[in-house]
Amino acid sequence: MTLTHQDISQLILHCKNGDQQAQLEVYNRYYRAMFNTAFRIVKDRFEAEDIMQDSFLSAFTKLESLKELSTFGAWLKRIVINNSIYHYKKNSKYRDVPLDEVIYKIEDDSQGFCEDHDFSNLKAQQVLATMKSLKANYQMSLSLHLIEGFDYEEICEIMDISNANCRTMISRAKEKLRQKLEEMADF
Repeated sequence: MTLTHQDISQLILHCKNGDQQAQLEVYNRYYRAMFNTAFRIVKDRFEAEDIMQDSFLSAFTKLESLKELSTFGAWLKRIVINNSIYHYKKNSKYRDVPLDEVIYKIEDDSQGFCEDHDFSNLKAQQVLATMKSLKANYQMSLSLHLIEGFDYEEICEIMDISNANCRTMISRAKEKLRQKLEEMADF
């Protein structure tokens, strides 16, 4: 049976034995998803690529610590997320802010608040683009919660914040996202 037809548990066993072909097959199966995960956090293609590759290297060298072979994907994703957050925090201290992120839109609030907007015409790309306009911690918490599927406890651990702070941040981020999507729907 060729490596492309083996399930992940069998491939991981081959990887544990140092089979580079099996490692390449695992890489080919997971690299897109892991790149996208890193990119959503660090927002830089080159850095996301580096993080993804470092995460694969780290995973392949620490395969002995993986207890359940069938959970490799989730385990690898956790490594990618942890590495991405580490790099994000390290680089965000000295990050240059592009001018277009600094421009603020001032609106007249005379229309009041409307609760029944129709969001059915919005596409996923529009929602993701709108998420990118949120503050960095809002982007990260929403991405981890809504896109990556982590629960509040896992997000608290990843972002190193309290449970109450996590719930408040996600609630505020959802509200801010909803407000921005309403503004888009008004146009």
